[in-house]
Amino acid sequence: MESKRICIIGAGVSGLTACKQALDRGFNPVVFESSSDIGGVWSRTLDCTKLQAPSFMYRFSDFPWPEHVTDLYPNHHQVIEYLWSYVSLSHFGLSKCIKFEHRVLGIEYVGAKEEQMAAWESWAGNV
Repeated sequence: MESKRICIIGAGVSGLTACKQALDRGFNPVVFESSSDIGGVWSRTLDCTKLQAPSFMYRFSDFPWPEHVTDLYPNHHQVIEYLWSYVSLSHFGLSKCIKFEHRVLGIEYVGAKEEQMAAWESWAGNV
């Protein structure tokens, strides 16, 4: 059976985690990223920017910070390196799902009508 293809807009932290979760659940995600880099706002911050939360609070639950990052508040470059490690083929293989320099100009919903969805007993994964 062919897996369902889904679209994720943006390869920021949320887009990357959505992609990982979709892969884990058997979907075939495609992440459209308008720039040539991952990280969302992290890819466009000043070099002097650091995390505002301690590193132990800003991490993927299934992917620890590398041992060489010992700063409580990692800097911009350390965050970007961490994110690239997360998407690498040697870890979760998310990079194969990302389409760089692909800007989404519009979307259109095609599917069930609101009345149909309102009648569903299981909505948004409630089952």
